[in-house]
Parts: sequence; C-alpha cells; structure tokens
Amino acid sequence: MATQRFDLTTEWHLDDPIENVWPLLTAIENWPLWWRAVKRVELLQPGDADGLGAVHRMTWKTALPYQLTFDMRMTCAEPMSVLEGQAWGELNGVGLWTLRPEGQGTHVRYDWNIVLTRPWMCADPPF
Repeated sequence: MATQRFDLTTEWHLDDPIENVWPLLTAIENWPLWWRAVKRVELLQPGDADGLGAVHRMTWKTALPYQLTFDMRMTCAEPMSVLEGQAWGELNGVGLWTLRPEGQGTHVRYDWNIVLTRPWMCADPPF
C-alpha cells in the first residue's frame, strides 16, 4: 500500500496587525466561524495559559464528498509569532503557523506536513 504524504504551504497578507490576528488564531474552537473548511472543533483537554498542551478534535470538510477527523495537540506557542500542533487520527503530522509584521498588517504562513492514515486514501490506483 502506498503512503500519501502532503507538504502544503499557504501564505496570506492580512491588513490587520498581529495583535488582532493572534487572538483569532489561538481561539481554535472558533475556527469554523472564519475557516470554511473547518466543520467542527471540540476541546478535549485544556492546555496552559498560552494553550500549550491543549488537545482539540477537528473535523474538516474537503472538496471531495468526505470529511477528515483528527486530534491536534498544541506543542509550541510563542505569542504573536508561532503556533504549532501535532495531529493524529485520520491524518498524522504537524501544522505550523508563523506570523510576522508586514507593513501595517501581518504576514501569515501555514505549513501543513501530513500523512493520510485511511487505507482507502493511500491505496494505489487500479490503473
């Protein structure tokens, strides 16, 4: 069986300063309000004051007719600059947010390095 690994990078420039962006990013339970691919987020285990160690169960919808559910533990939180999580479940991997000032706004980069764990998603095509 083949392994499906994805290394994805997305970058945005937001007009708001980091001080406005950071609270939205760290309020993970509210992601479904502004990130349309995130269908549901449930807090399973609270973390410390910065969220470090928190575990969330996330359900994402995809462009295809299925969804993925996985748990994510926050492994690094450097206020106003870095947020990192380790995922496991229907996918395994690491998500890393990095923020930096850019003019009056914020440059946001998301690196998502994952491996799919559903066998049918990793199967070699029949042709």
